[in-house]
Amino acid sequence: MPEVYNWQLGRKMLYPYEERHPKWQFSFIFNINRCIACQTCSMADKSTWLFSKGQEYMWWNNVETKPYGGYPQFYDVKVAQLVEQVNPGGQVWNTRVGRKHHAPYGVFEGFTIFDAGAKIGQAAIGYIPTDQEWRFVNIYEDTATSMRAIVDGNDRSGFSAAEPWKTQGSSLPEHETFFFYLQRICNHCTYPGCLAACPRKAIYKRPEDGIVLIDQNRCRGYKKCVEQCPYKKPMYRGTTRVSEKCIACYPRVEGKDPLTGGEPMETRCMAACVGKIRLQGLVKVGEDGLWAEDRWSPQYYAIRVEQVALPLYPQWGTEPNGFYIPPRHSPRGYIRQMFGPGVDNAIDRYIVPSRELLAVLQLWRTTQQILFRYDVIPGPKVFETQIHGRKFEMYNDTVLGFNKSGKEVVRIQVEEPIYIRPAERVTWL
Repeated sequence: MPEVYNWQLGRKMLYPYEERHPKWQFSFIFNINRCIACQTCSMADKSTWLFSKGQEYMWWNNVETKPYGGYPQFYDVKVAQLVEQVNPGGQVWNTRVGRKHHAPYGVFEGFTIFDAGAKIGQAAIGYIPTDQEWRFVNIYEDTATSMRAIVDGNDRSGFSAAEPWKTQGSSLPEHETFFFYLQRICNHCTYPGCLAACPRKAIYKRPEDGIVLIDQNRCRGYKKCVEQCPYKKPMYRGTTRVSEKCIACYPRVEGKDPLTGGEPMETRCMAACVGKIRLQGLVKVGEDGLWAEDRWSPQYYAIRVEQVALPLYPQWGTEPNGFYIPPRHSPRGYIRQMFGPGVDNAIDRYIVPSRELLAVLQLWRTTQQILFRYDVIPGPKVFETQIHGRKFEMYNDTVLGFNKSGKEVVRIQVEEPIYIRPAERVTWL
């Protein structure tokens, strides 16, 4: 099996195909801290692509409550257990080594799904969920638990009168009792498990933007993509006997929607987000397969410069192109196993953001056009305080966002203005 370089792992890994990379890569950032689980994104996606017969259980975009929610149920726990069985006790990170660009989180010394698959004669390790596991997209929604309940394996509520430590409430910076919302679409991975697994070679990664698609004419419904995608985002459609998955609303990304006049546009789930938690982008890919340095791209800045956004389960080895600002109040041990060893740095930078990061964070969900570049116009200092013993100063800077053609499409201040309706224009009941 060939070897490819995975910058999220900081090392080479096994993959069934030789290393190839697109010119641009579709990517996105979700800010978990802002999500209210309104499911507007899920319904926007559902009403656009998944309203036909045989697609009733398909949710290409879903928001699940962690730690117990999941669609399909317990997909992440089961994948982790499968890898652990092949490499018991070896799923560890070495954070003492690594380079800023080639290994920003250190080096993962365990097995990826491809390493584990090679040990048992498969392209990647995986499983096919049962029908029962697909039944409830919102299972365990808003179900809180305590970290100690997870470690001790006690119960799923985390509350008991006989165990006072579970009812003591929470304190900063980590909450003992917690839950958070995890937003998920296809990660359009650099090394997709679904692509590696397909015996028909019906799955491909577009060279122009890195979007991963299934050729419906070649697919024969063997479900290998369902089995070996660790995130379980390809889904089998019984009425047509082929698999389907998130297509990243590629007509919008191509600029086909007349609303933007030919400019690349955000996907439906991104554009519909009520909580303003989403930022979509297209990042440049260099000849070496790594992200080309693009300092003034909001995606590159947040992910590679500030490192405030992290990949989901990077240890699985697919190099996902979906990134998350981790939940700031959740127990560190739990979210490290989800987002890797960069969690502490990411949360610290989010809680006490730099002046530039605070400005860039204002760009989340401000326009339907994909932003390729930003600029910051300095403003006056408007606030000063201490956060966890660290000095924080807030400046009312103005941040500008530019589309692919270099045209300014958004201009917003850090301190949003308040408009008071004049008396003559009051809306009377």
